[in-house]
Order: sequence, then structure tokens, then C-alpha cells
Amino acid sequence: MFYWVVKAILWPFLHFVFRPWAEGVENVPKEGPVILAGNHLSFADHFFGALFLPRKVISLGKSDYFTGSGIKGLVSRAFFSGVGTVPIDRSGGKASEAALRTGLRVLGEGSVLGIYPEGTRSPDGRLYKGKTGVARLALESRAPVIPWAMINTFEMMPPGRPIPKFGIRPGVKYGKPLDFSRYYGMENDFLVLRAVTDEIMYALMELSGQEYVDKYAASAKIEMIRAAREVHG
Repeated sequence: MFYWVVKAILWPFLHFVFRPWAEGVENVPKEGPVILAGNHLSFADHFFGALFLPRKVISLGKSDYFTGSGIKGLVSRAFFSGVGTVPIDRSGGKASEAALRTGLRVLGEGSVLGIYPEGTRSPDGRLYKGKTGVARLALESRAPVIPWAMINTFEMMPPGRPIPKFGIRPGVKYGKPLDFSRYYGMENDFLVLRAVTDEIMYALMELSGQEYVDKYAASAKIEMIRAAREVHG
């Protein structure tokens, strides 16, 4: 209920101030489990990614977002609950396995799961290599995968910028469902997982128009930090 209250409050405000747009909303099934696999350009993605959908989009987040104390902890819990984030249960193992287990539970309930295969925000607006967790979710759950491309959110609110730029219209494109039924039962084959993930990232590249970089975004961030230190050191 809180999700829909937040959305009802945010929608008219965001629509009036930023005039967001969307394409391909009809590609998202109206019922049943769905994986929305998206590029991750900005913190603003949390606001605009699911704005046009009539279904609740659930994303996975660190349990730290929900366990803070004081006013900051309260605000964090309220925000992430309001945008549909559920905490990852790490009690049974490593973070990646916990995320997979939580994601499968969400899909098993017939819900929409929104994930970012890059694993972190793009440091420079380009599209980076996807992690194979999205493929495992797709093959184990057998849920349709919808490419989910954010447009202009990097220009509007790049990483590190606390306030969005005005005058830039953010958009969302929902691609046609990707069919991976030919790989069902092969979720333990790494080459299959890599192939499925790369197909998802290729669809995102075509949908978003981004330049693709064949390395992980987290590695690119480390390289950029090192390069900046060398310049200023």
C-alpha cells in the first residue's frame, strides 16, 4: 500500500517538473512473474523506471538500507520501501546467492522484479558488461525478461550529483520480451549463463543507444579512481 501512496504523490510532481516519457509499456505483461533487466545510469532511475507501469516493481537492496537508526535510518527505510525495494536476506550465504534466492521468491509470488545486470551505476554513461545473476534468475524462474532502458537520466543526475538538472526530459523504453526457453534446464552451465546475459545486454544496447564496454562497471570505476589519483598525485 505504501508503494502506491508514494507513487500517487510522486507521479504528478515528477510529471509536471520533468515531463518524463515512456515507450513500449504494452510490452510488460499485465500479470505473472516478469524480470525487468535495465541499464543503471543514475539514482534517478529509482524514480522514473517504474513510473509508467500499472504494476508494482520490486527491486533488491542491501539490508543496510533498512536497519539504520535515527532520522537518517527512518528516511532510508521510508524511501526504499516507497520505491519497492526489498532487503536481501544474507543469513544463509554469500550476497550473490542471497540475491538470487530473494529474487526467485519475488518471482515465485508472480511479481515484477526490476534488476540492473551491471551491478552498479555506470560511471560515464556507457553500458557495461552484465553479471550472470540475471541469467540464472531467468532460467530458474522461467519468467519473461523485458529489457528496460533508462534514457537521459545520466545527463540529468550523474553519479555524485545530489540535485537533478532541470530542462532534461528523462525517458524509459521497455523492449519486447526475450525468450530463453531453449536454455531451460541449463542454468548451471556458465557458458549458457554468459550467452543469456550478453543477449540481454545487447538488447539493452540497441534499446538505449549506449556505447557498450566489455568490462564490469565496478572495475571501470576503480580504474577511473586510480587514474584520477595519478593525475592529481
